[in-house]
Amino acid sequence: MVLLEIKSVEKLIDAHDAQLLNYLKATEIDPMTKTVLITGAGGGIGRATVRHFAANGWLVIGVDRAEFGDDFPQNGRFIKADISNPESTEQIFEQARAFQPTLHALVNNAAVQVAKPLVETTVEEWDAVMASNLRSVFLFVKLAHPLMKAAGGGAIVNVSSVHAIQTSANIAAYAASKGGLLALTRAMAIEFAPDNIRVNAILPGAVDTPMLRAGLGRGHVGQGDMQERLDNLARKTVSGKVGKPEEIARAIYFLADNEQSSFMTGQALVVDGGATARLSTE
Repeated sequence: MVLLEIKSVEKLIDAHDAQLLNYLKATEIDPMTKTVLITGAGGGIGRATVRHFAANGWLVIGVDRAEFGDDFPQNGRFIKADISNPESTEQIFEQARAFQPTLHALVNNAAVQVAKPLVETTVEEWDAVMASNLRSVFLFVKLAHPLMKAAGGGAIVNVSSVHAIQTSANIAAYAASKGGLLALTRAMAIEFAPDNIRVNAILPGAVDTPMLRAGLGRGHVGQGDMQERLDNLARKTVSGKVGKPEEIARAIYFLADNEQSSFMTGQALVVDGGATARLSTE
């Protein structure tokens, strides 16, 4: 009886492999090509990450609530959707599965930021931040998990923030969401390890993106023009500069690539130009 059940399972596996090979042949996709899904693909870090994976030969599925433009990789798939909506998440993965039946990496990068005092933050604003920055990750990994298992394993990279470990005034909802994402990363790493799926977080510091520039109105780096604020911010880092999206994209790729970071899981990689290395009292 047990022998018959084992043979039945083997037949199912063989049938799945045959269907997968037929699909790859029909679409003229190299069976060795890896696929990554990146949320927040239209933002500063997201765009750089899309370009970096594509340049390294990956098929890219990008998701953003705003249009990406004409320069999305031609052999990839862009999906315009709001990841804070659970129904949209189901639709996103329906399209993703239709494009590629397996997934080798998931980059949870999408985020929103509310820059205002905690006592002035509304329940609606708090919920919107949590829905985009934390709940979406929970929903995405649940749907990505079987696609990664089908690929034999993979990697999940959660884009958290230095605000998860050190923060400032008037950004409480964002900091709380990123701190929660760090805890979720560790929990997922433990649960997904038996399936050969690694889970790590990256904690970017000050990176020159539209979100960063919008947040500089909080007054923590002065009230000059945008360049003055960026220069003031740069002086707060040990490296004396504000990061570039491409620098974060390379770090994300490192965590996603099983050849480069195969012994890393459940970890938080801080990429902040040394900002968190210096005592605030110095």
